Amino acid sequence: MTDPLQESVLVIGVGGLGCPASLALAVSGVRNIALVDPDRVALSNLPRQLWYRSSDIGKLKVESAALRLRRTFPQVRVEPIALRVDQGNVDSLLRAHSIAIDATDGVETKFLLSDAAVRCGVPLVYGGVLGMRGQAMLIAPGGPCLRCLFESPPAGDDAPSCSEAGVLGSVAGIVGALQAAMAVQALDHFAGAGKLVSFDGRSLRQRTVELRRAADCPVCGRARQAEPVWTEGARS
Repeated sequence: MTDPLQESVLVIGVGGLGCPASLALAVSGVRNIALVDPDRVALSNLPRQLWYRSSDIGKLKVESAALRLRRTFPQVRVEPIALRVDQGNVDSLLRAHSIAIDATDGVETKFLLSDAAVRCGVPLVYGGVLGMRGQAMLIAPGGPCLRCLFESPPAGDDAPSCSEAGVLGSVAGIVGALQAAMAVQALDHFAGAGKLVSFDGRSLRQRTVELRRAADCPVCGRARQAEPVWTEGARS
């Protein structure tokens, strides 16, 4: 039997979510991690993106993060991929790995990844943080996708950016670690599919909501068995 910790995990985005997610994966014993991000380290990244130092400013995030991951966990194989995920490369990226973690901060990219995960049959752990609230969900074969939760990406003023709404670094750290835990569990029997876990940084409360595929989902829709109990901005 293949050791699930030897499987390859793709972390898309190496910022506020991707840094703690990659650390938690390595701590959990995952031996193969690929990091995807086209950006370079900026001064504003240093307070809440744990892999970077002032000496890294101007360097590729994936290179700096991979260097520190390897130094801290020499048994882990880390592959840095300085690439912007788009419609032309997303399928090949996902299919090259056993599971992916969505640690991006762009709404359109999150829907792109969710759609591709369903299309390719590769599990994806969605995560998002805005202000002091965050959420994570495993999108796995047989489970609901992001479009079962939200009909389409919000547009204009309905989709505030992280810079506009602000993100508490500690909340991003919690959600990133939660994504890693979901990924490790999913490597063994796809545990946890269809569960949206939300975290409120103000009350320090966590809530888990059972979800089902939406009957009218354009990507993975089948007969809806139950309505979501709660999630901000969710379909009703």
